[in-house]
Amino acid sequence: MRRVRFRDPAGSVRTGEWTDAGIAFGGETYDPEAVDVLAPSDPSKIVCVGLNYADHAAERNKDVPDRPLLFLKPPNTVSAHRSTVTLPAGKERIDHEAELAVVVGEQCRNLDAADAMDAVAGFTCANDLSNRDDQDREQNWVRGKAFDNSCPLGPVLATPDEVPDDAAVRLRVNGDVRQKSSRDEFIFSVPELLEEITAYLTLEPGDVVLTGTPSGVGPLDDGDSVAVEVEGVGTLTHDVRIP
Repeated sequence: MRRVRFRDPAGSVRTGEWTDAGIAFGGETYDPEAVDVLAPSDPSKIVCVGLNYADHAAERNKDVPDRPLLFLKPPNTVSAHRSTVTLPAGKERIDHEAELAVVVGEQCRNLDAADAMDAVAGFTCANDLSNRDDQDREQNWVRGKAFDNSCPLGPVLATPDEVPDDAAVRLRVNGDVRQKSSRDEFIFSVPELLEEITAYLTLEPGDVVLTGTPSGVGPLDDGDSVAVEVEGVGTLTHDVRIP
């Protein structure tokens, strides 16, 4: 099943099922193009994983990590499907990073990898927008990763059975493919990531884990249109604006 949060014509926030015929809720079917599609959850935090693909580590001239590299994006970074993201002005390079995102379904701490998927509500698409100018100068990546709306999410929350173990992950800019890989290229699997993360902090319902990006990251320009596709989820689209 693929669930979607949206704002109906009356302005109420609803959660419906995304079907071939449209968004089904309360005995009605809504045209996805005629409603505001919201981010699939309202996370208290987004836990991100760096260098979880060997080819991306290579393109960043980094060693393959021996444990997951973790950093945070706060709630102000969330933006939705079909949004226009205003990027920080005056930067040389702000990159796209296509990612499979995990949405947590229950409060959890000290998960065991063998049971970790029981805590997963589903998967969605994400773009970990990254301000390289400042990321490469600072240790904690606040300027580099935590700027407003730097984590587009969506369009739907797909239950785990919808997303293959080797699900393709792709990103296009203005229709041109820039990133293309699959979930089975992860260095650390989703259960391994959840075990490591919850050994240190409690995940709350709706929290998001970004699982890392493959090679092919690159800079965005004013007016670019971005599409992130995860097999079994669908396609997240957004535009970018640079003042």
